[in-house]
Amino acid sequence: MSFNIGENIGPYRIIEQLGQGGMATVFKAYHAALDRYVALKVLHQAFNQDQAFTARFQREARVVAKLEHPNIVPIYDYSEHEARPYLVMKYIEGDTLKARLNQGPLNSKEIEDVLTSIGSALAYAHRQGILHRDIKPSNVMIAADGVMYLADFGLARIAQAGESTMSSDSIMGTPQYISPEQAMGKKDLDAGTDIYSFGVMLYEMVVGQVPFSADTPFSIIHDHIYTPLPLPAKVNPKVPEHVQRVLLKALAKDRLDRYESVEDMMKAFKDAWMEAGVPMRGTSITMPPGSYRTEPLSAKTQRTEPANGTVPVVPAPAAKRVSWKWVGAGLIVVLIGCIFLAALRSISNANPPVEPTAAASVIAVTNIPPSTLRPTLSPSNNASPEVVAAQEAVDKNPGDPFAHMQLAIALWDAKEFRRAMDELAQAANLAGPNNKDFYLKTADEFKKREAWVPAAGMYLRLAQSYRVQEMPKEVEIAFHEAIYKASEQKDMPLFVFFERIDNVDLTLGYVARGRYALFNGELADAKLQLANAEKLKPDMYEVIFLKAEIEWKTGDQGKAKIVLVSLSSDLGAPEWLRFMAENLLKSTP
Repeated sequence: MSFNIGENIGPYRIIEQLGQGGMATVFKAYHAALDRYVALKVLHQAFNQDQAFTARFQREARVVAKLEHPNIVPIYDYSEHEARPYLVMKYIEGDTLKARLNQGPLNSKEIEDVLTSIGSALAYAHRQGILHRDIKPSNVMIAADGVMYLADFGLARIAQAGESTMSSDSIMGTPQYISPEQAMGKKDLDAGTDIYSFGVMLYEMVVGQVPFSADTPFSIIHDHIYTPLPLPAKVNPKVPEHVQRVLLKALAKDRLDRYESVEDMMKAFKDAWMEAGVPMRGTSITMPPGSYRTEPLSAKTQRTEPANGTVPVVPAPAAKRVSWKWVGAGLIVVLIGCIFLAALRSISNANPPVEPTAAASVIAVTNIPPSTLRPTLSPSNNASPEVVAAQEAVDKNPGDPFAHMQLAIALWDAKEFRRAMDELAQAANLAGPNNKDFYLKTADEFKKREAWVPAAGMYLRLAQSYRVQEMPKEVEIAFHEAIYKASEQKDMPLFVFFERIDNVDLTLGYVARGRYALFNGELADAKLQLANAEKLKPDMYEVIFLKAEIEWKTGDQGKAKIVLVSLSSDLGAPEWLRFMAENLLKSTP
C-alpha cells in the first residue's frame, strides 16, 4: 500500500515525496502535535517478504536512534503503516554535499567543515560501536544555516542485521566510495571501512575526481579491490606530497594499513594541509571558466537518490567527468589541488547503477583473463540484432525480470560482459529472493555457456531460496558444480561471496576458498582451507578432488593419479566431477 500525498500516516500528514531509491522512499510530512516538518523514510514492500526483517529493523532502529550528535541526522520515531515499517527523522531544508560540489569548488572553510563535521560525527558513532557503511557526498546534508549533517546513519546496519537475502543484497555502499573488504562482501567490517569511504571523499575534494570511475559498477568495485590507487599528484600535479601521503594511507587496500581511527585521519589531514602551507581557513581555489556545472538547483525539484533514497533534499544532476588540466594563471593559490568537483561520472544513462552487493551475489565474469575485465560498452548502432530485440523487450516491460535476463544473455553472447552483469543484477533484484523458476532458468542458461561465475551466483541464489534439507538433488549437484568450477576465476569473490556459500554449505565454502587460493598463487592458504574442509566432510567428493588438484599442482602427481583414477571410475561421484578427473589425467605429461 503506497503512502499518498495528503493522507495522514499516524500523526504525520504526507506533504510531498522527496526521494526514492533501492531501499526506501522518503516523504516530507507535517507533525501537527509538535508543529514541525519531519522526513519519513518508508521501506519498500519487497522487504516485507522476510517475516523476521521487521523485528530486526525495529531493533536496529532503536540502536541508531540513540546516536545524539550535532552532525548526525536524528531519528525521532519508528512505526509501521499497513505492514510497511518507516522511520521518522529530522527534516533538513538544504542541499547535499554532492549538489554543492556540482556547483563548483569549495573554499578552505568548507573543506574544514566537511572534515571536522562529518569526521567528528563518524568518530562519535564508531565510539558507540556503530558503522555507517555508506559514506558519500549525497549522504552529507548542508542545512540552510550551513550546518552539515551525516544522513542515513545505520540504514546499512539495519539492512544487514540479519540473514535476509533481500536486505543484505539491497544496500552495501556505493561503487565509487565502497571499501575493498565491503565490495568483497566480508561481514567482519570495522571502522576501516568508513575510513576508506571518507578517504575517497577527501580524495575527490583534493584531487578533483573520485579515484575509480568506470562505465559499470562492476568495473569500479573491481578496481577498488585490485587496481592500485591512482597517485593523487599524477592525476592533479597541484596536490602536495604531504597530502598525498595521507590519502594513500587512508585508501590502502588492506584495512590494517589504514589509520586506526577517524580522529587519526583527521589530524593527519589537517597537519599535512598546514605543513603544505595551506591554512584551513581563508584560502579559496578558483576554477577555470566552464570547468564545472553552475546551473542553480531548485529546492522544489523532484528528487531521486540512486542508492538508498535517503535524503530529503535535491541531489544535483550528475556532472560529466571533466579534465583537470589547469589553464591560465587565474588561480588564487598555487598549492594543493583542493579543487572540488562532484564529477561522479554517470555510470550509464541507459543502464542505471545497481547496488554492488546485489550484483555481487549474482554474477561475474568467467573464462576471461583479468585484463579483459574492462567495460566493453558498444555503441547502440553496433549492437547485435539479439541485443536490440532484447533491449526493446526490456523497454516494453521494464519490471519483468525475465526480459532483463534475456538482455543479459544477449549482451553476454555479444561479449559485452559488463553490461550483461548490470542487466543480470537488475533482473535478480526484480525477481526477488524466492523466485526459484527465474534463478533455475537463468543459471541453466549461463551453465550452457560455461560462464561458471554468473551461473554460480544464480545457483547460489536458488540454493538460498530452499530451506535446509529441502533442496532437490539435481539443484544441489548443479550448485556444487558451478561453485567448484567458478572458484578458479580471479574475480569470483567479487561477485559470489564465500560467506554466502558458507550459509548454504560450509564445507563447500572451504573448498571454494581452497580452490580459489590454489589457482591464484596462494598454496599455503589452499592447504589450510582443504584441512578445514576435511575436518567437516572428508568423504565429500569435492574435498577429495581438491586434494588431488593440490597434489597435482605441487608436483606429487603419483598420489594425485591414484585419487583421480578412483574418482573417474566411481559411479557414485557426480558426472561432472568424473569428467574433470578424466581430463586432468589426460593432461599428464
